[in-house]
Amino acid sequence: MFGFQRVGDLAWLAADMRTRGFLLGATAGRTTLMGEGLQHQDGHSLLLASTIPACQAYDPAFAYEVAAVIRHGIDRMYGADPADIFYYVTLYNENLVMPARPEHVTDTDIIDGVYRWRAADGAAHASVLFSGTACSAAIEASSILRERYGINVDLWSATSYKSLREDAMEVERWNRLHPAQPRRTSIIDRTLGSGSEPIVAVSDFMRIVSEQIAPYLPGRRFLALGTDGMGRSDTREALRRFFETDAEHVVVAVLTTLIGSHGITAATVEKAISDLGIDLDADHGLTRD
Repeated sequence: MFGFQRVGDLAWLAADMRTRGFLLGATAGRTTLMGEGLQHQDGHSLLLASTIPACQAYDPAFAYEVAAVIRHGIDRMYGADPADIFYYVTLYNENLVMPARPEHVTDTDIIDGVYRWRAADGAAHASVLFSGTACSAAIEASSILRERYGINVDLWSATSYKSLREDAMEVERWNRLHPAQPRRTSIIDRTLGSGSEPIVAVSDFMRIVSEQIAPYLPGRRFLALGTDGMGRSDTREALRRFFETDAEHVVVAVLTTLIGSHGITAATVEKAISDLGIDLDADHGLTRD
């Protein structure tokens, strides 16, 4: 419930014991549980989960994604070919209206770790990846970018950076050890790797969680937004402004990656920072004093 800092050694013990089952992070994220201060704010469990090979870690944004992960997990752990694995699934403390599952989205898309949730209105100038409750900031930012700056972004739901990284590592190893064989392609190659536009990833966890896939996207600029730093007690809106993961900061991040293209200049970004009410001198998550 309060993150892997409370149960980390038990999670490793579970792996040693070949445990199967679901571990649900009931208060996931560093900004969704208002007023609770440091001890209940979790921005790092997904990072710690990535150190345990048997742990299948998912950070779903929508109810239909949770359902797909549970269906998949039951089959993988208790189906015809059962695996000695367990699942860590984030569940947030925020009431959001859940969208219907888009017709083009399959269970495989969700389980693979990333899929395009909504295409850009026209040619995409950038891609925004979101996880968990950060979907709200990503969706709002896409509207601001289109309406105020003429920038189109496609929105991707990143359900499991751990799964994507492990698949990419396995494919890299096979290609490295089979130089004379046709090269295999990873899930990242088949999805995000086919584009050249910059990527901005936003989540309610530390930046390094999404940055796990950055080395496998050499053709795309990758900028992560996350909740690095110490937590604090405040409203969700204030916490997201503090950690710079709200819609306005997503907008600035996207514009920054586009400086020198599509009519975006440094002056454009400076004006956006002012227009969006971002205080350059405000305290933030990375402050060390």
